[in-house]
Amino acid sequence: MSGNERQSFCDARCTGGIAAIMLLLSVLAGHADYRIGVDDVVEIAVAGIPELKQRVTVQVDGTISFPLIGSALVVGLTTQELRSKLQMALAAQTFRVRATDGRETTVIIEPKQVTATLVDFRPIFIDGDVAKPGQQSFRPLMTVRQAVALAGGYELMRFRMNSNPFLESSSLSGEYETAWTEFVKEQAHIWRLRSELGDKAELNQKMLREAPVQRATVADIVTTESRELETRRTDLQREKTFIQGEIKEINGQISILTEQRDKETQGEQADIAELKKMNELYAKGSLPSPRVVDARRAVLLSATRRLQTEAQLMQAQKLQRDLARQLERTDDNRKMDLLRELQEANVKLASLSARLRSAEEKLHYIGIVKSQLSHGKGAKPDITVIRKNDRGQERLQADEEFELSPGDVVDVALRDPLPELPAQ
Repeated sequence: MSGNERQSFCDARCTGGIAAIMLLLSVLAGHADYRIGVDDVVEIAVAGIPELKQRVTVQVDGTISFPLIGSALVVGLTTQELRSKLQMALAAQTFRVRATDGRETTVIIEPKQVTATLVDFRPIFIDGDVAKPGQQSFRPLMTVRQAVALAGGYELMRFRMNSNPFLESSSLSGEYETAWTEFVKEQAHIWRLRSELGDKAELNQKMLREAPVQRATVADIVTTESRELETRRTDLQREKTFIQGEIKEINGQISILTEQRDKETQGEQADIAELKKMNELYAKGSLPSPRVVDARRAVLLSATRRLQTEAQLMQAQKLQRDLARQLERTDDNRKMDLLRELQEANVKLASLSARLRSAEEKLHYIGIVKSQLSHGKGAKPDITVIRKNDRGQERLQADEEFELSPGDVVDVALRDPLPELPAQ
């Protein structure tokens, strides 16, 4: 390679790298400037106060409701502006937190504790010549092509044919791959639940290898479930270790209080014996009455101290029983939750299996039909995106790679349909 060729190659690589960086920056900037709208879902959390972690939906009037501040207008704000607004509203607010021993403490909220995250966007709507028009959940960088795929693909039922096997095949293939991805994910989910329950469960490696899903996707699913398994096990162990530490501490208190009670009981008995001896001496006239009064006071004081210690001991023993029961319930509650989740996962897996069998049969039939049909000119969609902005509603002509925004309405109209095909 000559010097000029090497220079041209380097210039091309640099230009491509700069273009990629500029594209990435534009995407990040677009999401940073996103303005919150009605039906968006925001997660608000205050570090150290789990009771204040909530997901709230922006209402029709553009407000959200949150404890300590009531209603707040948030529509039109960026996520950073929303975070700043909530930090100002919650700053210096007080909140009562209950500890494990039942005591309540007052916490003063600091601005840096408050976070706000946009977790779900308002939906988009697709209408026109698609199989399943209606509302769809929005995902960042979503395109018209993806929205159409989620809507079941283009639908030609309004034309002269009962169905279009070419478009239906593409749509079914996408649904088939999606169903397989969900099937693999649910298999990994069930493996994780069974492992967490203590079963010696193993993933079906043969199924994972033969599934028509990208290897990277399968690896990500298995890795995610494995990490969640370890995280949940670690969290459970930490919770049990904390409770066991509390039990150990209260056991030490019980031991000290028991020893103290025994000593005070012995002291009380000694004071009672002393009082009895002084009463006998007083009856014989050998002891003045003030000495007897002092002895009675000593007995009363010893009894009072013993009763106070016994009350403290009973309270500590009750706390010990409560902690022991809490430790037992930690495993029981976790097991019940896992069994319930496992049952739901098995039902979902059975539903996915039925979907896969149905899709396989349809794809097999469509393959036979396509092999007998002549290829015509495919129907080209006219796509219009209706977007609401500060100036009102705007109609945008789009193609299948057009990137959508939350709240968009996509209207699809097919033109140039395939010629009429012979009946099967």
